[in-house]
Amino acid sequence: MPTKKTNPTPPAADAANPATDTATLLIKCKDQAGIVQAVSEFTHRYGANIITLDQYSTAHEGGQYFMRLEFALAGLSDIIDNFEASFAHTVAKRYEMTWRLHDNAIKTKVGILVSKFDHALLDLLWRHQRGLLDCEITSVVSNHNDLRQAVENFGITFHHVPVTKSNKAEAEAEIHKLMQGNDLLVLARYMQILSPDFVSRWPMQIINIHHSFLPAFVGADPYRQAYDKGVKLIGATAHYVTEELDQGPIIEQDVQRVTHRQSVPELRAIGRDVERNVLARAVNWHVQNRVIVAGNKTVVFN
Repeated sequence: MPTKKTNPTPPAADAANPATDTATLLIKCKDQAGIVQAVSEFTHRYGANIITLDQYSTAHEGGQYFMRLEFALAGLSDIIDNFEASFAHTVAKRYEMTWRLHDNAIKTKVGILVSKFDHALLDLLWRHQRGLLDCEITSVVSNHNDLRQAVENFGITFHHVPVTKSNKAEAEAEIHKLMQGNDLLVLARYMQILSPDFVSRWPMQIINIHHSFLPAFVGADPYRQAYDKGVKLIGATAHYVTEELDQGPIIEQDVQRVTHRQSVPELRAIGRDVERNVLARAVNWHVQNRVIVAGNKTVVFN
């Protein structure tokens, strides 16, 4: 959270810079009276126009409150530091908020990790190229070289970082170095288990696509597990990565109905369509600042 002190008085809009910018404010705090009024009055004092305001309360489960507010404000880029500091020392302090403000003009920088399966990766790159994914994909790292040409065809930088049992620590150190400057890492079927040390450096900044409807069929080869259980639904789960395998807060899930007639390869083919759509939605919601993590759950304003 911003800690620097500054003049809490809203500055006058710069007549020479009348451009209207937008920002998104995410808030989490104890549920209590007056939050909406306080936030609305604060933004109004700056001359901001509220575009959307979504809220959710768990008053029946301990009383947490969540808000996503998007607003427009002329000359925001020139006064955002003042806005943040003033909000921190007034409204946020009064209601003991956990919060963050994002200038929507600044695109989230995303790095992708992948192995050999290309369906989730290529879907993200295609959406990005078509302007359907509101972020900047900076580079792709893979432990295999197979997808280099496909990635470079999109004009994206490709890095090959081999991973073996003997060099895992060194490989993760290199990946961490290559990914510095990114705001989010996406595991688009990266078939390696990241170490607790690596994950701790990217808290709630890694999204994984698990080819299963978690919490069922954790770990390797979930479609074989699903086939052996004779399930009638298969699915995929996009979640934040934590130190515990496949147990991070879930962002998005989806399922597809199947029958006993379908083989394991057929289940995998169906599942890959579900995977790429689920991952794309999760990434898009994250970069649009629509996700608030609360313990091991998420609140998604979609």
